[in-house]
Amino acid sequence: MDNGQHTTIRALLAWARTSLPQEEARTDSEVLLAFVLQRSRTFLYAHDQDQVPSLAAARYRGLIARRLDGEPVAYLTGQREFWSLDLRLSPATLVPRPETELLVERALQLLGPAAARVLDLGTGSGAIALALARERPAWQVLGVDIDPAAVAVATANAMRLGIGNASFVAGSWYAPCAGRYSLIVSNPPYVSEDDPCLGASGLRHEPRAALASGSDGLDALRCVITGALQFLEPHGALLCEHGAEQGEAVRRLFADAGFAPAYTERDLAGRERLSWARGHAHE
Repeated sequence: MDNGQHTTIRALLAWARTSLPQEEARTDSEVLLAFVLQRSRTFLYAHDQDQVPSLAAARYRGLIARRLDGEPVAYLTGQREFWSLDLRLSPATLVPRPETELLVERALQLLGPAAARVLDLGTGSGAIALALARERPAWQVLGVDIDPAAVAVATANAMRLGIGNASFVAGSWYAPCAGRYSLIVSNPPYVSEDDPCLGASGLRHEPRAALASGSDGLDALRCVITGALQFLEPHGALLCEHGAEQGEAVRRLFADAGFAPAYTERDLAGRERLSWARGHAHE
């Protein structure tokens, strides 16, 4: 391929698909070219013989090279869809995973549509908070993140999406919170500090503080669970995403903190993904 000449959409995609790992080649190659051309993936199919200007082709090749280096597609495009929301991202925020939608689904089932205060701890890009706020207009959702840069991203997402019942504040877990909430949700860091997966190409570009949490991966979950009852309304619920091997340990944390018996649910791949419990009426 002559990098100095125009080339077709079909030729660029064919080149990218042979360059990228097989399991992600088709999707990633199309998403990135659609992003460069500011067109839809459907457009690529309908116009695969169209010529791509040399500057656009060069930009595309640069993005493919960065993808080969492990940089997530969401960082390359600055956006990711979550719960049908088009979220903007930055390297300050974790890339929202599809399996986290299970937490949103369960939260919506546990609490009805009536007015309520809801807290999202470790909000990142605001994905969970914004999904809940969009689905439940009567809820007031507060997202908390220790990184002011992440809070800025979440706030911008809320403004761009026109979601006025979600707000965001910087702080460490419950530090900026006041009063009580009907529901607390959290997708905190839950990978152990020495887990070799942190060095894998798929994760090493994401913020380590949003992934790793102590020698056993449970430090953040301990903070969230042990501090929750003083901020929950009677019978309010706490939902936490966690690692596939952490269900038993998380249920024990719930019990030790004084919660009612906890339940663990599995994602579509059959892995334990989230646990939740309600507070007792006397708390």
